[in-house]
Amino acid sequence: MTGSTVRLRPPRHRVERRAVGWWTVRAVLGAAPVLAALTATYTLAGSTRPWSGAALVVAVVAAAGYAAVVPSWRYAVHRWETTTQAVYASSGWFVREWRVAPMSRIQTVDRVRGPLQQLFGLATVTVTTASAHGPVRLVGLDAEVAARTAEQLTELVRQTPGDAT
Repeated sequence: MTGSTVRLRPPRHRVERRAVGWWTVRAVLGAAPVLAALTATYTLAGSTRPWSGAALVVAVVAAAGYAAVVPSWRYAVHRWETTTQAVYASSGWFVREWRVAPMSRIQTVDRVRGPLQQLFGLATVTVTTASAHGPVRLVGLDAEVAARTAEQLTELVRQTPGDAT
């Protein structure tokens, strides 16, 4: 990069490996209500609703497949990086998305740690800009790395000239 030119490029850092466990637990918890409802329907009314057994099997297979494949896939494609000029993030499964937020466009920097993220020692850094595409999210970071990154970004943004719009 030369001068103030910020180029779109793949970020360097992987998310924390523990993010696979976090995403897996989220997948299981997300499927649990549907599986519970289908199990209850099959158990209580299976004779009057013969489709409920097949629906339960399909839902179990789909949920297990999702939980087995998607978290590792997300780990393989999610990347992040911060420099003195920009924040970079990439994500996506079938459609890959690369995002860059120049420091002069950043409006806020937030760090979020939900209960499951806390359990896994993870956090998310959200970088908000005036972009119509919404904020840039650095998900699945180690909690300490996320705290340092948020502090560093906040200081860099404070020192960067520009109107953040």
